[in-house]
Amino acid sequence: MIYPRHGKGQSILTGFRRQCPSCGKAKIFSGYLALKSHCPNCQAPIGDIRADDFPPYLTILIVGHVVVPLLVLSEAHYHPSTLFQMTFWPSLALILSLVLLPLLKGAVVGFMWSIGMKGDEQH
Repeated sequence: MIYPRHGKGQSILTGFRRQCPSCGKAKIFSGYLALKSHCPNCQAPIGDIRADDFPPYLTILIVGHVVVPLLVLSEAHYHPSTLFQMTFWPSLALILSLVLLPLLKGAVVGFMWSIGMKGDEQH
């Protein structure tokens, strides 16, 4: 069966919302990061897509570029206590990582769906 493929931007946004990049209606995650084998609405084989290491890489890249400049600016201007630094910044990094990871995995799955990539291609 042929499933519709939309433009890259639309598929990425649909995936970012953790919805099927084919129909855009059903949720594609069965857990925090686990993909359902098929879309409950259109039966698109979403579970065949392997995003692997790219979503964590993007998460680390984004969180690092948010947290580190904020940490440096706060240290330069406000000189917070060491206890504050050792509790606030790791907590912020952890929360941002946990929030962003499934969203970015959905976006990567949407992008891979839009270009017909499963992640098991040979070089």
